[in-house]
Amino acid sequence: MKYERVAITEKAVAVLNELKAKHGDLIFHQSGGCCDGSSPMILEEGDLYLDDSDILLGQLDGVNYYMNQDQFDYWKHTHLTVDITEGRGSSFSLEIPLGLRFIIHSRLLTEEENAVLNSVSS
Repeated sequence: MKYERVAITEKAVAVLNELKAKHGDLIFHQSGGCCDGSSPMILEEGDLYLDDSDILLGQLDGVNYYMNQDQFDYWKHTHLTVDITEGRGSSFSLEIPLGLRFIIHSRLLTEEENAVLNSVSS
């Protein structure tokens, strides 16, 4: 069985598709405390400098989802589901002008998920 760290709701996919149609290639990046705290931000690909400290957690409807290593150390035992809600966040995320913002719902990984996703090779 394949386990994933991130998922997305159907409502969030609808907004994501609207943003892809308008802006082209995108990335998600879960910020580390700036602006809206730990909210997922969606940006045009290339608008955010990614380096070796940014970890690719997975893809959501063809859009890469990244998190900085420092954040990942805190969140590595959780599964994240990206959702959308009404309201204006205070970030630079592309959904903000729509009067919406992406949010995350989190849950702890099951023992089996944790064993697979956080296994350490010796």
